[in-house]
Amino acid sequence: MSQKTTIILHSGDMDKIYSALIVANGALSMGMEASIFFTFWGLLRLKKGGLEKGPLSKMNLGGIGRLMIKNRMKKANVVDLERMISDFKELGGKIIACDMTMEIMGISKSDIREDLIDEYGAVGTYIQEARESEITLFI
Repeated sequence: MSQKTTIILHSGDMDKIYSALIVANGALSMGMEASIFFTFWGLLRLKKGGLEKGPLSKMNLGGIGRLMIKNRMKKANVVDLERMISDFKELGGKIIACDMTMEIMGISKSDIREDLIDEYGAVGTYIQEARESEITLFI
């Protein structure tokens, strides 16, 4: 069995999505498998047009803080979330969308970016991924 990292992405905050993708891409680049289980507010970022819309977790300041951070990231040549998630998929990363959250929040499969999803599942799907993982994170 190869080494594996599994991340629950519960938050839809921009900085936390970056954190999840940075860790997951790092794991993939080091030869590990990686999966991200998108649930609750994290799942909202998989909606069509939703990836780049999340606020900052701290100092969002009505969106001004988010714009300031994005500007600083651009100056530091940090790639945008669209590129990060694209790299994640190209490196073999697995995205699981929580179908229970979809039901609770009234999200249908037609609302979600199907090009990103590898699997729809619930807690049992996450538990199986985590059970096989050396690293598990909750973000």
